[in-house]
Amino acid sequence: MGITKTQIFNAKQNELATIFKVLANPARIAILQYISNQKSCICNDIVDEIGLAQPTISQHLKELKSIDLIKGAIDGKKVCYCINLKKWQAIQGLLNSFFDKTKFNCC
Repeated sequence: MGITKTQIFNAKQNELATIFKVLANPARIAILQYISNQKSCICNDIVDEIGLAQPTISQHLKELKSIDLIKGAIDGKKVCYCINLKKWQAIQGLLNSFFDKTKFNCC
């Protein structure tokens, strides 16, 4: 597959594509659902909950952090993760705007 010519698309289109790309993995959705249902920051128990190897979970967490959707805080030897609510709401606004402005006037 060829390289996407991101420069020919506007910033919002590229941002949405990046968000969709990060969210396009079911493991990342499961991680987000797990983190969002916890009462406090969670640490290494993501591996036990999701059932994937620790390096795989770390890679998924890295991708979620790349769009600033989660935050990680170091607590001794542990890294605690939580949803970045400001970014979560910003992404929700972008997605709502995308769906609200998309017209369904074909066939």
